[in-house]
Amino acid sequence: MNRQQKRVKRTRGKINAITSRNSRLSVHRSSKHIYAQVIDQNNQKTVASASSLKLKGKKTDQAIKVGEALASSAKAKKINTVYFDRGSYKYHGRVKALADAARRKGLKF
Repeated sequence: MNRQQKRVKRTRGKINAITSRNSRLSVHRSSKHIYAQVIDQNNQKTVASASSLKLKGKKTDQAIKVGEALASSAKAKKINTVYFDRGSYKYHGRVKALADAARRKGLKF
């Protein structure tokens, strides 16, 4: 098991230990794009998702738009509280920008 897998296991283990009834906001970041989805922990189904595939501009600005879109979509489905799953990524840069934008739009975590 490499370092990245260990970080993911540690992060998800903490989230799964805390929550069994709530949703989690999972983030995936590639070199060009950022993806986020709200996953229902009970059914293991994606409730809302957003990505930067069709957006243009700086990567951080794209992350902000993805966070706002995801929060709007989740709130439309009456999901107000989620647990933030950053995976193996540091809470820094685009991941932090996405999280802050989702918080500003009313998503609590």
